[in-house]
Amino acid sequence: MTDTTSPEATDAEQSPPPVVAGLRKTRNVLWIAVAVAVPVALLVLALANGEPAATRAVRSPLVGKPAPPIEGTTVDGTPASLAALKGKWVVVNFFATWCVPCRNEHPELIRFSEAHQSPGDAAVMGVIYSDNAQAVKEFRDKEGGAWPMVVDNKSRIALDYGVAGVPESFLVSPEGVVVAKLLGGVRAVDLDQLLYRAKTGQ
Repeated sequence: MTDTTSPEATDAEQSPPPVVAGLRKTRNVLWIAVAVAVPVALLVLALANGEPAATRAVRSPLVGKPAPPIEGTTVDGTPASLAALKGKWVVVNFFATWCVPCRNEHPELIRFSEAHQSPGDAAVMGVIYSDNAQAVKEFRDKEGGAWPMVVDNKSRIALDYGVAGVPESFLVSPEGVVVAKLLGGVRAVDLDQLLYRAKTGQ
């Protein structure tokens, strides 16, 4: 018998219908989306419920230069300034209650602050970033933390420090020079190590 199957028919049998091909592409896209979404979701969950990630120092044009002045009124209505802490190492921490990593790092800052309260060699100073002073006061009254939290009117302090988001922190030397910029949440143990290296000139 003569084979009456045309080349076109053979190609049609070998190639999947357009609908099937489209479903395969859609399935592949979905698998890729899942592969990307799962790690991202885990990261968000970790930030929301876990401890702060390891303290990360980043480059900043402020490092090695005099720290911009910080002066203003705290959430308690008392005056405060960075100059008043001269002679101590100071962790300047930009904070907001709506920032989950900020809330997660807060207990770490408490540990660091309390550990250095007796020797008096280091302190913490907070600067409110785009938040309501009353909300910060209520958070601090509930969660603890004895350091001054300065209201940053019109975000002038944040602009001087080049802060693009929170949390961000800066380590300032007793002479008032910026030693390091820290991006993201901090841990007390990492702050202690950073402080030790700064003191020993490492």
